[in-house]
Amino acid sequence: MSDSIALSSELRRLVEVRIEQTVRGVEDTLNRIQEAHAITPKELKADLKSLEESFNILSQKWSLEILYILFLTNGAARFNELKRVLEVNSRTLSDKLRTLQGHGYIERNVDPEPPLRVEYTLTTRGKNTVLLALPLLYYSRST
Repeated sequence: MSDSIALSSELRRLVEVRIEQTVRGVEDTLNRIQEAHAITPKELKADLKSLEESFNILSQKWSLEILYILFLTNGAARFNELKRVLEVNSRTLSDKLRTLQGHGYIERNVDPEPPLRVEYTLTTRGKNTVLLALPLLYYSRST
């Protein structure tokens, strides 16, 4: 067995253990909330509806990829760097970045001194989204 296969297997095991711990914690929390405050199906529906827009944005092509690139580059990257890594045209990338910025996942920072430089950084919401989605994506591929 090669080192990369062993590492991948070990990483998968660690991710699965952490996900199981997290799921048990979430389940326990929800059970406690349900015991203390009966949640009606109508309230649950409203909560789920509020998540729908976020899921729609994140499931669009390039959205999660952009967030992951920013995360892996210590939370910041320039427009041309993102374009090069993603191999996407400028208009598509601009549209995706604008959408992610508008929903609070990233910030756009402009250095006005010549040459003009635009850098994108993760917000706390963007970073947390990456941290929550990565194990889920990894785990869903391993089953």
